[in-house]
Amino acid sequence: MPPLPTYSCHFDGRRFNSYSNYFKRQFGGRVQKISIDAGFSCPNRDGKISTGGCTFCSNEAFNPSYCRPEKSIKQQIEEGMDFHQRRYRRANKYLAYFQPFSNTYKPLEDLKGIYQQALDVPEILGIVIGTRPDLVDEDILQFLSELQETYYVMLEYGVESVYDETLRRVNRGHDFATAERAIRMTVEHNIPCGAHFIFGLPGETKQMMLDTADVISQLPLTTVKFHQLQIFKGTKMAEEFLRHPEAFHLFDLEEYIDFVIDFAERLSPDIVIERFAGEVPPRFLVSEPWMKLRYDQVLARIGRRMEERNTWQGRLIQPNTLSLPPNPNS
Repeated sequence: MPPLPTYSCHFDGRRFNSYSNYFKRQFGGRVQKISIDAGFSCPNRDGKISTGGCTFCSNEAFNPSYCRPEKSIKQQIEEGMDFHQRRYRRANKYLAYFQPFSNTYKPLEDLKGIYQQALDVPEILGIVIGTRPDLVDEDILQFLSELQETYYVMLEYGVESVYDETLRRVNRGHDFATAERAIRMTVEHNIPCGAHFIFGLPGETKQMMLDTADVISQLPLTTVKFHQLQIFKGTKMAEEFLRHPEAFHLFDLEEYIDFVIDFAERLSPDIVIERFAGEVPPRFLVSEPWMKLRYDQVLARIGRRMEERNTWQGRLIQPNTLSLPPNPNS
């Protein structure tokens, strides 16, 4: 079997640029993210942009049991550390992950106090802030850049799709240009930047999704998260799905494994893949029974399939030959 190419040496033996190896390079060992619900809202729900929210959104499905806004930030972190120490015995370094809703959606002075509550916990090395790309500005980025001099700070943006038609269809409330601008501004402030994308949103073909890899590869992203479309109970998308299931294409497991490998072959090897798929308790799902598997089981299958295909992240990209693809919205 041919060896992996020299430009993928930072894969550390895997066939993709993994999040665990990224942490090893950053911190010298395992680091766990502890989710925190700090009681933020979202302008796509409170009327500033819309009252409907994104049609696919169910933040409750992703919240671990200890992550509740009625608890203090310190209490959530302590319970999160206990959870991870039981699950991962080597866990002793942590990042506070402000996850549910839009975690820059408050005045800057309020944000400073909220983030500092997490950073005051001795075991916390830094913070990861999940938010929308239309909820950052120069003042917030300048503050986070200064904070980055002492702590690890990362911003994660929900981008979901590079196609404006898709974003309108799911009531996202911003276009792709807004996401691209926020990502570039973040990196200009020397802040590591991540982005989330969903595969299988209504109206997108497999080829459209694969073409997304070319667009993402041009962005100065540190990490990406990929989620297969999941239909959550109680969402507007669930109502659409139950009325017109024929309008949706939900990946089955084997199809998805091959798809994300096809995608990874076209993705820049410099971008860290944090997740290939989403995982939520089955009780939240209208459909998609294969995600009763734990994510580590799915990841293991992806790894074996990459070995069978003798492929790797960025295989179809020639080093130093990336060129800007056409704007998907032109």
